[in-house]
Amino acid sequence: MAQTKLDPIDRKILSELQDDGRMTNVELAKRVGISAPPCLRRVRTLEEAGYIRGYHADVDPRLLGFEVQVFAMVGLHSQAEADLVAFEERCRGWQLVRECHMLNGEIDFILKCVAPDLSTFQSFLTGQLTAAPNVASVRTSLVIRGSKDTPGVPFDVVEERVAQNS
Repeated sequence: MAQTKLDPIDRKILSELQDDGRMTNVELAKRVGISAPPCLRRVRTLEEAGYIRGYHADVDPRLLGFEVQVFAMVGLHSQAEADLVAFEERCRGWQLVRECHMLNGEIDFILKCVAPDLSTFQSFLTGQLTAAPNVASVRTSLVIRGSKDTPGVPFDVVEERVAQNS
């Protein structure tokens, strides 16, 4: 991924698209204060540089029948790089695992999982996750309710820091 220097217009484009990835290029250009052709070029450049990784719909899991959300804290027997990579690759193949993050500290990975019901999650837990090679321990916490789920980054924090350093 090529690292490019972002100017205030690039940051505004990213902020606007993060809030509403469905807007037209014309609307985006109007919101950031430039004409449509250079706006589209900037968006393409941001995509190619990896700042924009994709576009997706934010779907409601519960309305789609996924009533259970669980965080699974996983400890591995070995933290050798090959073993870490193998576990990450395995996680990519598990449909119920929606996020996988390697951590520093007492646990090696935290997984965000969804399932239609507890029985389905329990089958995954015992049949795949705890049975996976190199898995030493798994602790789970069932989500009772979510209070905040905001994707992306807080652009205002970076803008304040940039302004302070100017």
